[in-house]
Amino acid sequence: MIKYLYIAFFVASATALWGQGNTAWESGAVSFTSSRNVYVKFSTTKDIKIGDTLFISTEGRYLPALLIDNKSSTSTVCTPIADRTFQKKDLLFARVPKPKSEPMPEEAPTKAVPEETAEVKTGAAPVLTPEEDQDDQPVSNEKIRARLSAASYSSLSDYRDLHRMRYALSFQGAHLNDSRFSTDAYVTFRHEIGAWDEVRDNLSNALKVYALSVRYDIDSMSNLTLGRRINPNMSSIGAIDGVQYERSFGRVQLGGIAGFRPDFTNYGFNPDLLEAGGYVMLVSDEAATHHHQTTFGFMEQTNRGNTDRRFAYLQHSSNPFDALNLFGSFEVDLYENLNSEAHGTLKLTNLFLSMRYRVNRKLRLSLSYDNRRNIIYYESYRSFIDQLVQDETRQGLRFNLNLRPIKLITLGLNTGWRFQKSGNNESKNLRLFLNCSRIPKLNMRASLSANFLQTSFIESQIFDLRLSRQIIKKRLDGDVYGRIVEYHYRHNDSIVRQNIVGVSFSLRIRKQLSLFLYYEGTFDHRDEQFHRINTKIIQRF
Repeated sequence: MIKYLYIAFFVASATALWGQGNTAWESGAVSFTSSRNVYVKFSTTKDIKIGDTLFISTEGRYLPALLIDNKSSTSTVCTPIADRTFQKKDLLFARVPKPKSEPMPEEAPTKAVPEETAEVKTGAAPVLTPEEDQDDQPVSNEKIRARLSAASYSSLSDYRDLHRMRYALSFQGAHLNDSRFSTDAYVTFRHEIGAWDEVRDNLSNALKVYALSVRYDIDSMSNLTLGRRINPNMSSIGAIDGVQYERSFGRVQLGGIAGFRPDFTNYGFNPDLLEAGGYVMLVSDEAATHHHQTTFGFMEQTNRGNTDRRFAYLQHSSNPFDALNLFGSFEVDLYENLNSEAHGTLKLTNLFLSMRYRVNRKLRLSLSYDNRRNIIYYESYRSFIDQLVQDETRQGLRFNLNLRPIKLITLGLNTGWRFQKSGNNESKNLRLFLNCSRIPKLNMRASLSANFLQTSFIESQIFDLRLSRQIIKKRLDGDVYGRIVEYHYRHNDSIVRQNIVGVSFSLRIRKQLSLFLYYEGTFDHRDEQFHRINTKIIQRF
């Protein structure tokens, strides 16, 4: 079955190369985020359809980011396409038809104007001489986005209380001081209260540098980046400590990478993990009606001078038809070393395929297959039940159905099946949900869901009710939820029943200053209790 899904995906995606037309980019900004949805506000959504894809702009390229579930006259309700977080005022872009220009009369009357005023009246730009049209002209205006946050995470239980602090700095500066230099940084520091000795003994476990790079735009077609950075064109290989070069030739872009992989144990710098490679990317024309982007790359990774991995990489995203969105990526290992015997091989690894189809304004379908390697979390603040569901449902074959029978109601079904030839590590998952985007007169959003999970070691049932609303306009938002959970552990035939309640508040103190408060309490049938209290304050610049 996977073989036919794989073939169908690339047959459909190949047609995206022919999509040309007249479209423009309509920009919008994130106005609100919830645990499941992202709300994006536009000046108008007249030419934006439910099921359309919203894009983010990264280094001059547009990448798929959100899928529109619902819309009003000026706002859209979206779900993320990939594992990406969004903040208020983040910019997103929608493809819309270009406005038709009015035809000019065949013989428009003209009136002579003085030569010195002709340029002002026509709006024409002055012509530069070869000496003036040099690369030392300013590239773009400076754009800076920064965020500083401090958070506390407290876990209270009958057997242990744990209090942790986390500080984070995010800084993105484009064309600093109107120069060719741009920078990107994301650094966190965390520690447990009362356990400062652990920080002194292992600083790399507390301090995490997820991004720290400087980019120099050599000209409008090429750039050079130095530092730690995840390349969006080869995102599956993770962060790279080193140098990255990119050069564009119209719709074709070439890139080269040389540096080191972060250490597997603590995400620190490791000079033993040298890697190098390159890629070529083909993108659709800006005027294309249907977007497509394809990247092919090659990487050589070593460990202490010995070849650790050698592989080719392919990533593709497109919408060959108005209602169809495709995304796919995979790697092919070209080298293998077993029992000290090295030889070439062709082995498909890290395959991910996704198809999203909008049948009509009310019905959307999606199908995906994922056999990528498990994700390593250096930091995680999810609850046990959320982490369990994510770990056991990410891989395998998944099918999603979203139905909007009436204006404010959305019904959905998500089902997944993870399988292996041996029958080991099999899991099955089914989730049903009902969302109401606005309860009349109460000005409240509501969602109801049921999740059934079955793996080789556990069976669980989760029933969830969540209510959220704006308490004070543009100032205070609130969210309350309740869960009924039952686990059945197969290895010892034990059953655990839990009731979970939670509440959270988001307060906008000033325009750029926000405070978040969160509480969750877990109560099981054995009279054991577990409480989580989180707070976070964010200052944006």
